[in-house]
Amino acid sequence: MLADRYELDREIGRGGMSTVWLGRDTVLDRAVALKQIGVGHGGDGVDLDRAAREAHLTARINHQNVVAVFDLVDGDDGQQWLVMEHVDGPSLAAVIADRGALDEATLAPIVAQVAGALAAAHAHGIVHRDVKPSNVLLTSDGVAKLSDFGVARAQADASLTRTGIVTGSPAYLSPEVASGSAATPASDVWSLGASVFHALTGRPPYEVGDTALANNVLGAMYRIVNDEPPTTGGDGPLATLVTAMMQRDPAARPSMTEIEERAAGGSTDQLDLDATQGFIAFAEPTFEPPTTPAPEPTPTTAFQPLAPPVAAAPPAPEPAHRRRTGWIAAVAAGALVAIVLTLGLRNDDATPLATLPTTSGAAQSPTPTPSDATTTPGNGITAGALEGFAADYLTTASNDPDAGFALLTPSYQQESKGIEGYKGFWGKVSDLDVKTVSADPAAMTVSYTYSFAFDGDDDRRTDSVTLRLEQTADGLRIAGAV
Repeated sequence: MLADRYELDREIGRGGMSTVWLGRDTVLDRAVALKQIGVGHGGDGVDLDRAAREAHLTARINHQNVVAVFDLVDGDDGQQWLVMEHVDGPSLAAVIADRGALDEATLAPIVAQVAGALAAAHAHGIVHRDVKPSNVLLTSDGVAKLSDFGVARAQADASLTRTGIVTGSPAYLSPEVASGSAATPASDVWSLGASVFHALTGRPPYEVGDTALANNVLGAMYRIVNDEPPTTGGDGPLATLVTAMMQRDPAARPSMTEIEERAAGGSTDQLDLDATQGFIAFAEPTFEPPTTPAPEPTPTTAFQPLAPPVAAAPPAPEPAHRRRTGWIAAVAAGALVAIVLTLGLRNDDATPLATLPTTSGAAQSPTPTPSDATTTPGNGITAGALEGFAADYLTTASNDPDAGFALLTPSYQQESKGIEGYKGFWGKVSDLDVKTVSADPAAMTVSYTYSFAFDGDDDRRTDSVTLRLEQTADGLRIAGAV
C-alpha cells in the first residue's frame, strides 16, 4: 500500500528509468498505473526531479489526449511513484509490431489526437522531447493518449538534462537535437513525423537496432544530421504531411495546430484493438521485424496537401582533410556512450533490421564519401572508420579518461606513463572542440586538430596530433603518436 491509498497489483511495464505497476486507488475505487521512478539503471536525484517535473508539467496541460497524472507520492527507501491514468489498450508501437504498417485512414485520427495534445503542450511552453510510438497509448475505444513527459521541459525552466547528454530516443531525434541544439516545438514536430513514418511503413525512419550500443546510436545520428530525410514512398495525404514535418529546417515545418487540422480532415476509421496481442499500458517491448510486407498507403481525398517542402540546400563539398562531419558535432554534444547508457534510453520502437557494419569504437557513414571509400588493400578499413574512431576517442578521453585509456594498446599505455600519467592530462581537459579530422588508411594513421580548455584556464589551447592505429581482436586501438 502506497500513501495509505494505492494498492499494487502487478508489474505491467518496464523502461529505461522506471517500472510501471497496475494498481488500485482504494479511495476512488478505480484502476491506476503507478510509475516507480529510478529503478531501471539505478535511481538518483535527477531521476526524482524528473518525476516531479513529469507530474507538474502534465498537470499543467490537462488535455483529453494526454495521460493524466493524479498524484506524486513517496514510497519506501525514498522512491517516488507517479499515480497515473491507466490506459486499457496497447501502445502504437505494439500495434505496429503486431500488424505491420497501418493505412492512412486508420492512422489519421491517431495523428490528429496526438498533435492536439502536443499543440496544447506547446501552448503552455512545454516541449515533450521524446515523442515516439511507444509513448502513444490507445484506449480500448480508440482514443490516443500521449504519455511520458519525464524528459519534457518547460521552455522557461532550466533543463534537468545532464551536461553533454542528448535526450530523446535516437531513431526519432530531429537533426537539430541530434547535433546538440536545444529541443523546440519544431523538434517535437519532426519526432511526431518520424513516428508517423514508422506507422505508415512498419519501420522507423532510422535504424538503431535493438541494443544500446554507442556506435549504433552514432551511426543513426550521423544519418539524421547529414543525410536528406527519408520519405515513406507513398503519395497519400499523411505521407505528404510526414514529408513536411521531417524537413531539416525547423522553421519550414508546420505547427502542431496545422498538423492537427490536416490530420483531423481525414477518415475517422477506428482502430480495432481486439486482435492486438501482448500489450500492456506503458510497456516498452523489443519487437521482431514484421513478417509481412508493408501494404501500400490507402490514398484519401479528405486532406489538403501541404505546400511543397522547403528543401535543405546541399552542403558544399570540402576537401577530405578539412571535412568536419556533422556527426562529430553530435558526438561532442552527446558524450558518446552516455547518450544511451547513462540516460537509459532504449530504441524500443525500432524494429531491429540489418545493422550497419561497425568497427569497435567507430561510427559508420552509411553513404561513403570519396574519403570513406578509400581503404587499405586487405584490411577493408575506411578513412571514415578511422576518422570516426578518432573523434570517438577524443570525446571519450575528455569525458571518461578511464575509458579513453582502454582504447590504447598495452605498449602505448606504458608509454603514456600508465593510467595516472594519462589522467594527468585528459583529466584536466574540458570543453573539447574537434576542428578537423583526416585519415590515411594505407598508413593506418589519423590526424586531427582540436581546441580545448585545460585545467580550468580561460585561454583555450589548440593542438594537432597524428596517431598510429592498429586493428586488434577488440577493434581499433591507438598504438602511438607519429
